[in-house]
Amino acid sequence: MITMTLAEVAEAVGGRLRDADPASRVTGGVEFDSRKIGPGGLFVAFAGERVDGHDFAGAALAAGAVAVLGTRPIAVDGGATPVPMVLVDDPLDAMARLARAVLDRLPQLTVIGLTGSSGKTTTKDLIAQLAAGLGPTVAPAGSFNNELGHPYTVLQADAETRFLVLEMGARGIGHIRHLCEIAPPRIGVVINVGVAHIGEFGSVDAIATAKGELVEALPADGVAVLNADDPRVRRMADRTAGRVVLAGEDPAATVRAEQVTVDARGRAAYQLVTPAGSAPVRLAVSGRHQVGNSLLAAAVAIELGLTDPAELAAALGRLRLVSTRRMDVFDRADGITVIDDSYNANPASTAAALRALVDLGAGRRTFAVLGYLAELGEYEEQGHAEVGRLAAELGVHRVLVVGEQAAPIRHAAAAVATWEGESVLVTDQQAAIDLLRRELADGDVVLVKGSRYRTWEVADALRDGSASDGTPVTGAGEATA
Repeated sequence: MITMTLAEVAEAVGGRLRDADPASRVTGGVEFDSRKIGPGGLFVAFAGERVDGHDFAGAALAAGAVAVLGTRPIAVDGGATPVPMVLVDDPLDAMARLARAVLDRLPQLTVIGLTGSSGKTTTKDLIAQLAAGLGPTVAPAGSFNNELGHPYTVLQADAETRFLVLEMGARGIGHIRHLCEIAPPRIGVVINVGVAHIGEFGSVDAIATAKGELVEALPADGVAVLNADDPRVRRMADRTAGRVVLAGEDPAATVRAEQVTVDARGRAAYQLVTPAGSAPVRLAVSGRHQVGNSLLAAAVAIELGLTDPAELAAALGRLRLVSTRRMDVFDRADGITVIDDSYNANPASTAAALRALVDLGAGRRTFAVLGYLAELGEYEEQGHAEVGRLAAELGVHRVLVVGEQAAPIRHAAAAVATWEGESVLVTDQQAAIDLLRRELADGDVVLVKGSRYRTWEVADALRDGSASDGTPVTGAGEATA
């Protein structure tokens, strides 16, 4: 964060100082985990259902915090020492206000916001890597894309930061609009509109309305980068005052891919076409769907100044996975290949993962371990059934469905008359692990995919320390749609 006095912090958040020197300066980071506080930091105390951050004020001060932003006065050392406080009614709102105040003091910063029903975190990581080649860049770790993660990420920016890449999730109408008020974007990227979290939105049209709030927030000199291959996203061109750039495989796309091929490792290659010319691209990340993600990232990079087609193509080829459990492909010592895409799932992302499994597993036996797809509401049975039918139609050899809630996947797969594979319903993750250990053989390829209901336990059980195309597993983060 930029340096601010406590008086300036209090003014920005609409709070009041207590037992604090107004001239004291916050020179470190803003943290809500006392274990991450360093010298000069500001500790934000949230009163949760199980843990009250105010109880850790002493630890934060001992670690070097200048003050605590919280809702009530605190004293440590048995009540003998008052804690310097910035008192507010709502710490979450205060973080949002502080983030906006910091951003307003960083006029050199270009804010890039992105949203979509699936692929947000991977696309965010791709954009951030390209932006980092052009200047200091801040982006959230994992899927820290909600009303807490958003301002927290903004507060990582400082006077050296040139690009701020923000993933925006939503669980209702108005959520993305609120995030855009905290950090007004100049470039807005919409990846897709699907049925993820449709149980909370009520309809796909409502999801499209929510996602479109991002392009509505763009200024007249802003840029909306839209997925040319998603009709609902393309229609958002009418909802923005900014300039529109289409990216995709559609011939009308400004930034597009032609002559797409996929190798035995599931990695795509294509001819990149841009307004400045074309160049061949060979991606190092697995999954045919990464073509669209990389094109959106390329379109943003062009807007940031990376316009030479050859340089852009080379940069796209250097992109790697950053966030964990997303198309993380690794080979075991016994010749079995595992695709760990277990962080989260919805029908669209599962369909993309199944296609990647079949591409990577060409000529080999393929297993799909599929868990429950959450928050689909009335669409739940249909969404699971679509996944099961697709798995069978693609020719996946063995479909392991984990948990009774996901049973429609199995039933739909089994109902495909032309399918020569088999679907099995297992009770839990351990049952899936036991079955895989009995049946897997050298050369098999396994996909693990499901919503955040411990499906990753199956992927972890299959790891044996072999080399991975992705990053080491570090655990799950926070995510919204």
